[in-house]
Amino acid sequence: MKNEETDLLPRTKLFARRMIKIYCSLSKSDTVAQVLGKQVLRSGTSIGANYREANRASSKAEFIAKMGDCLKEADETLYWLELLSEEGVLPPAKMQPLITESNELVAIFATILKTARGHE
Repeated sequence: MKNEETDLLPRTKLFARRMIKIYCSLSKSDTVAQVLGKQVLRSGTSIGANYREANRASSKAEFIAKMGDCLKEADETLYWLELLSEEGVLPPAKMQPLITESNELVAIFATILKTARGHE
């Protein structure tokens, strides 16, 4: 396993834990906050789970499929984080580090996928 891949295991888990904290900090009486929060919680915590599955793939095709799931969930998480920020549910200053991390994860998974498919 490459260094990048082992580094992503704790990184994606930490990201999931940050999504849990974000969700827990949201107002329980604000419908928009709850709807967006549940979406970001679901997608943000599934990145690491899909990444772990990708690392246990039994074939290249399965690895590529799971990495594609990682990319989709990271990009979806980015979308929900942007909405949370743009709708003023959470302060943009609090959201920016999470948005940055989400962007980085999207870029990393896109690169891994490109390499795995042989399009370096």
